[in-house]
Amino acid sequence: MLTTHPFDDDKLREECGVFGIAGIDDAAAMVALGLHALQHRGQEAAGITCRNGKEFYSHRALGPVAGNFDSEEIINRLRGDSACGHVRYSTTGAGTLRNVQPLEADLASGGFAIAHNGNISNALALRDELVRHGSIFQSTSDTEVIIHLVATSKYRTLLDKFIDALKQVEGAYSLICMTAEGMIACRDPLGIRPLVMGRIGEAYVFASETVALDLVGAEYVRSVEPGELIVVTNGELRSHRPFPNNQARPCIFEHVYFSRPDSIVDGSSVYSVRKGIGAQLAIESPVDADYVIPVPDSGTPAALGFSEQSGIPFELGIIRSHYVGRTFIQPGDGVRHLGVKLKHNANRPLVNGKKIVLVDDSIVRGTTSLKIVQMMREAGAAEVHMRIASPPTMHSCFYGVNTPKREKLLAARKSIEEMREFIQADSLAFVSIDGLYRAAGEDTRHDLQPQYCDACFTGAYPTVLTDRDGEEETDQLTMLNERSDSSGTARDHEPSGDLPRLKQSAN
Repeated sequence: MLTTHPFDDDKLREECGVFGIAGIDDAAAMVALGLHALQHRGQEAAGITCRNGKEFYSHRALGPVAGNFDSEEIINRLRGDSACGHVRYSTTGAGTLRNVQPLEADLASGGFAIAHNGNISNALALRDELVRHGSIFQSTSDTEVIIHLVATSKYRTLLDKFIDALKQVEGAYSLICMTAEGMIACRDPLGIRPLVMGRIGEAYVFASETVALDLVGAEYVRSVEPGELIVVTNGELRSHRPFPNNQARPCIFEHVYFSRPDSIVDGSSVYSVRKGIGAQLAIESPVDADYVIPVPDSGTPAALGFSEQSGIPFELGIIRSHYVGRTFIQPGDGVRHLGVKLKHNANRPLVNGKKIVLVDDSIVRGTTSLKIVQMMREAGAAEVHMRIASPPTMHSCFYGVNTPKREKLLAARKSIEEMREFIQADSLAFVSIDGLYRAAGEDTRHDLQPQYCDACFTGAYPTVLTDRDGEEETDQLTMLNERSDSSGTARDHEPSGDLPRLKQSAN
């Protein structure tokens, strides 16, 4: 059967990536290049929507960008000077073509397309209400809820309708939207998911990560700020802030694993943060070893930091094959255990007889860590110690990362000593939550107002989780936000409609 490679199967799944550009010839070709740089965020599907005047042209396909957007025939059909694109790993909705983004609809105001990174945590409740009032959904994606909220809003202008829609959703979103009037890029009020802005000449570019700007030759301008909504119309950029100010809570796991190490996320180099995490690990949990060995590839920067801080030599004790995709054929149970070696193999001459410390980014189910430790022992390692560049993952994510249910997370069921026994390591240690914050440039984690969304480690969810009613508890900051909804700062945009404002959701 065709199955996900076991090394990938025990990682938190990448979310999605978005890219948009407004005001340049061959916009679709530029978007296709940008999506290549974001391919690590989702390989399940890709799509591009282009605007040429009032006309919209789209192409969506299952699978990666390469092979689906390499054809001149496809790119030439996507005519226009503005375009947005999306790479997908499904966190809600089935992995079928109808869920591939950008999602597109014809509204009263004209064409509307949306690309979304994140997850709407009250999408099911909103969807049920919309369906009861006559909405007909064409996908099972949570993103389509936003389209219906825009379409059914009673406000007059498209911008007002869009703001009205966002005020009804909870959770995490970075959005790039194509409209008949121009492009809209926005980020949720807590800034949970990343979004950056760049420029190529007079054209504006938006992307999930700065590496996508690098690939297309765009100058990095800044991050889109939490709660900011940017409208680009005929080369003119306008920034709106329709939400009350809240303490930002960007996802800290972007620094640990999701973002590419050559990206800048909210002003910080991901590579430098990961090296800093490794150094913190060496300070907090030293170990007597001959070599520091990264688990490729996500553990490499942290392993370098651990090596530099500890003085233990850094070596490549695990060699990764770059010619194996994310999936492979397993002919039967008899060779199932050999699957791990398709992608990674021990550097036996280096490892044999040595005490080694393995550095990885996280432990989810623990099955991958067990396989790695076994592989090192089979290669003759005298001792195998494991150091993890994040705190124990004890809670599921509901903000755009596909994590197992909590009962399947190893750290939610076992103590660290029990986890060590499970993966058969000589020792096991995780970086502390304060150490993680220090590596990210903060002094420590503040209990009442954490500087990041770290719910997967702490269970402190920064928004209400309507669709998960009772599954997980929200943190104290959510309650503070709920009490302060009406005390927001002055806005630079007031809807022109006469309807009263809807109560802002907690996020």
